Amino acid sequence: MHKANQLLKEIFGYSSFRPVQQQVIESVLNNKDTIAIMPTGGGKSLCYQIPALIFNGLTLVVSPLISLMKDQLDQLLELGIEAGMLNSTLSDDEYAQTVTRIKEGTLKILYCAPETLLQQRTINLLDSTKLSLIAVDEAHCISEWGHDFRPEYRRIAEVRSRFNDAVCIALTATATDQVRLDIASQLKINPDSVMVASFDRPNLFIDVIPKTDPQKQAIDFIQQFSGQPGIIYCFSRRQVDELSEYLNNNGIKNRPYHAGLTDNERQTNQNLFRNDDINIITATVAFGMGINKPDIRFVLHYDMPQNIESYYQQIGRAGRDGLPAHCRLLFGYGDINKIQFFINQKNNSEKKTAYDKLNDLLSFLENRECRRVPLMTYFSEKPASQKCDNCDNCLTPPPEEKEYTVQAQKFLSCMMRLDQRYGASLIIDVLRGSKSEKVKKSGALNISTYGIGSELSKSEWMNLFRQMSSKGLLKVNAETGSLVITKVGADILKGKQKFYGYITPAASPKASVKKSNLQNSELFELLRTLRKQIADADGVPPYTVFPDKTLIEMTQFLPQDQDDLLMIYGVGHNKLQKFGNQFLAVIKKFCINNPGNNHQRITANNKNRKESAHSISSKMYQDGTPVHEIAQKLSIQTSTVIDHLNKWISEDNPLDCEALLDEFNISEELCFRVHSLFEKHGVFKLKPVFEEAAGEIDYEILKILRLWYITGKNSY
Repeated sequence: MHKANQLLKEIFGYSSFRPVQQQVIESVLNNKDTIAIMPTGGGKSLCYQIPALIFNGLTLVVSPLISLMKDQLDQLLELGIEAGMLNSTLSDDEYAQTVTRIKEGTLKILYCAPETLLQQRTINLLDSTKLSLIAVDEAHCISEWGHDFRPEYRRIAEVRSRFNDAVCIALTATATDQVRLDIASQLKINPDSVMVASFDRPNLFIDVIPKTDPQKQAIDFIQQFSGQPGIIYCFSRRQVDELSEYLNNNGIKNRPYHAGLTDNERQTNQNLFRNDDINIITATVAFGMGINKPDIRFVLHYDMPQNIESYYQQIGRAGRDGLPAHCRLLFGYGDINKIQFFINQKNNSEKKTAYDKLNDLLSFLENRECRRVPLMTYFSEKPASQKCDNCDNCLTPPPEEKEYTVQAQKFLSCMMRLDQRYGASLIIDVLRGSKSEKVKKSGALNISTYGIGSELSKSEWMNLFRQMSSKGLLKVNAETGSLVITKVGADILKGKQKFYGYITPAASPKASVKKSNLQNSELFELLRTLRKQIADADGVPPYTVFPDKTLIEMTQFLPQDQDDLLMIYGVGHNKLQKFGNQFLAVIKKFCINNPGNNHQRITANNKNRKESAHSISSKMYQDGTPVHEIAQKLSIQTSTVIDHLNKWISEDNPLDCEALLDEFNISEELCFRVHSLFEKHGVFKLKPVFEEAAGEIDYEILKILRLWYITGKNSY
């Protein structure tokens, strides 16, 4: 791990590993087969890239998409790492050169699609070299229970068995317990070797708003992110084409992406987006897996996705650089009918699973509590807090519930009179007195519940229907899609119980995404322009030169020489040699022209030019700056500042924690309680303390109390 930490800084330019990364890498370096479940943007690729640089032999990375391979390969080559790929896009000469490098042992990392891997010539080639590590990326594709099953992924197990001396690591961002077990079974990895990082992406602001005027809502939303990258997801190809054209006609430059375009059109549009030549891509779910673009500032779901896995994977493409990003979903009940149509084309077993997943998604969308709680619970993670303060429900709680027993009885009675043979849409049309052909054919014009529900609009009825469903008054028949009343519903129909719900307000929530703190926006644009010029000259996406997070740190700390620049996030030795002087020249010129902005220079009156990020945070705290203000000034999370303070005291530096207790409103009673838990479990791992406290104390508060405990400020 000493070598791993050294490579992390020297090659990749990062000062520390993310949560779980270090455990996964340590496991792989100890030759243990491992399954890593980490969120999109959680740093999965480092879990095999760093071991690949330490192991003597070749690391094989199995990846589902050529575009995904190309994206990761570009980034590795910019770092000076010997990497290559084998796929159908290579010319004969390129293929032969890669084969030669493998045989000579000069290639460290080889990317390969499963179809290419299973060819006999690829197997023969791998037989001719020392294979140290097999990394199966997007491993959920191996499971029939996953949302993106690919039959060819099943056969990876054959290669795994053939090269059983190689360590195997399987990585994915979206895997339920069932999928994890299936991955372990297929690849013959001990299920106890599964390591799971938190599914929470705290930098993503999540909101769900009623779909009323979607085109106008899309434009209003996009205009909040002038000049910044974003993805819009639509349900169908037709919807993509229509919305893309509408946006272009209204001055919002974008390109479409869906399976109906030619390969060349899709590739061209994707490259324009990757290379910052356009900022917005309007797409079906066909887009995204091959994109590792870290600076996507928003994801807009113009239509509902089909399940929570898809939703989580798609919003996970935003904010992969750790900076704030906004994920909005326009929720219209009409979208449910589109999804149900496709579900009903499946066979009975698939249909039931698909309806279960749809109901899980709808429960999430109808949820009145913190958005992260059901999202994380779905992936079997117990949330550390019941309130994230970074979603619509936390910042703008839904209205109070009112009694809607009469409306529930009308709905359920209508279901019964139609012999429980129809879905919600027709029942609502009957209640509202529609004379549509479908209503006439159902024979509903002559039943007693026809027209008795005109007091509510269709969307309001749909709103109440979903709440009746989530509260167990009715359920969907998976085979027919019709609604069936439950015992709870029967009790309400008979007046034995009351039903409470709420009508979702039509207005958008006032909550909004937190913006990153950018003090020198002029310098940031100058650095972006330079980055684009370098990237275009090298034929790579700009983010492979430096991500936005690196440029933002440059604007904050204004490095003046190469030693200063090495302190910046994402600056390793290879990129320092390739690009360092060009970026330093722009920064120095800016400092000369703007002498009043030099107060944050890393080097100002500071003999220790290698001052780390955690020492900068800690010194600001010791100077009296509150943690929340430090986080805002440095564009990092408050939890990161707490981690910096923990690292500071681990180096035997002094720290007064009293201000922390005051800032976070930590009571004497809580200090007493946690003190005894630390006495019992120690301070090395917080999970036992968290679990004994029944999850009632946030991890962030536990970290603060650990600081207080260790520094001896426990006089209560």
